[in-house]
Order: sequence, then C-alpha cells, then structure tokens
Amino acid sequence: MNMVHPIRDKKQIEVVKSYLKSKSVRDYLMFQVGISSALRISDILRLQIKHIWNNRKPVDFIEINEKKTSKYKRFPVTPNLAKAIKEYAAEYDMSDPEAFVFRSRKGSTKAITRQQAVTILNHACDMCGVSEKFGTHGMRKTWGYFAFKNGISLDYISIALKVR
Repeated sequence: MNMVHPIRDKKQIEVVKSYLKSKSVRDYLMFQVGISSALRISDILRLQIKHIWNNRKPVDFIEINEKKTSKYKRFPVTPNLAKAIKEYAAEYDMSDPEAFVFRSRKGSTKAITRQQAVTILNHACDMCGVSEKFGTHGMRKTWGYFAFKNGISLDYISIALKVR
C-alpha cells in the first residue's frame, strides 16, 4: 500500500482548491468535502443530493452511515463547504434527491470511481506543486493534521478517524 501525506500548508490547499474549481465545480466540492469531514473516499462518493441539499440551500449537517464501519457519522457543513455546495448547485441539477453528487459522465445514477477520484486529486496536486504523495486518503489526513494544529486532542482525532 502506498503512503500518502496530508497537505500541511494552507496556501497549498488554497492553490489546489482554486485549480480544482477552475477545472470542475464537482471536483472542487469533492476536495472540500474530503478536507472538511474526514470521510473515507468510499463514503464521499456515495453522497447523494439529499445529503447536502435541502430545499434550495445546503444542509446544516451531513449525515451518513459509513460504508466500512456501518457507523452513523454526522458533521457540520462549514461556511466554506456551504459556499462550495451553493456553487455546485448553481451548475448542477439538484432536483433528484437520490442522484449522486459526484456523478460520472454516464449520468446521475453512477458516481465517479475511486480510481477517477485518485486521478483527479493526483493531477491537481501535480499541477499545483504539491511535492508529497497525495491521494484520496490524504484528504482525511489533511483534516486530522489541521484538527490537531487547532488544538483537538489526538484521542478525539483517533476516534474520529478510527486510527488504532
């Protein structure tokens, strides 16, 4: 298994966000969800419109049962994430609550694959000069890194990330 690293520099995170946003609002939102939630990529890709959108506005909390652990997870939608959701809603059809958020080109009934998510993130990081290896799990690690830097205890972070 390849080792990935978090993005530790906030300026680099902003550069990656800007790059992704210029290419695809969908990909930008995927990155925003990843660094804001500590969700695994398998859970991010399963998100449906009903998880992020409620009658013309972003939800206050995203709630999901994790695929790997089957545990319920609820996290707040930050102002930055809410802004990304609104930008996504301006570009994509939000009328079908069962449609996947991170839709493939094959339509709203299919989400992009994990491999496609890895390709998107690796390409963005390469284009933005991120020197360390970054992948889908790197979004989770980035969340953990900044949670720790903001004073959240390692005990809480390890519970949130299920690190043992």
